[in-house]
Amino acid sequence: MTNKIKLKRVHFIPKELETGILYYSEEFYVGAHLCPCGCGNKVITTIGPTDWKISEPNGKPTLYPSIGNWQSPCRSHYWIRNGVIVWAEKWTQKEIEEGRKETEKRHTSYYRKKKSIFLRIKEWFLSKE
Repeated sequence: MTNKIKLKRVHFIPKELETGILYYSEEFYVGAHLCPCGCGNKVITTIGPTDWKISEPNGKPTLYPSIGNWQSPCRSHYWIRNGVIVWAEKWTQKEIEEGRKETEKRHTSYYRKKKSIFLRIKEWFLSKE
């Protein structure tokens, strides 16, 4: 198990990841690291207004919100805070499904606001047919 993680800024995420490194491509808004439980799974985090946020206080990476590897056999759940892995409670299948619904709502709400008024009116008219 890894309990510390360093930030490494890259243009492209490398094919082979090193343990204890959070790779971050600002250009492509993506982060990647190996699961800190030791299972070897790659964890990809999209960085953006509806997904994860990354900061580097004191030169140490922080990702928000928590990371849940719900599709991996390990199903690990943790935070990355100031370069330290902080383990969180395991989620039940019901909690995972509720979390996914909340993520979908957040995405829908954000991107709906981004649509032009013209597109929203067009969609409304098309839905009436």
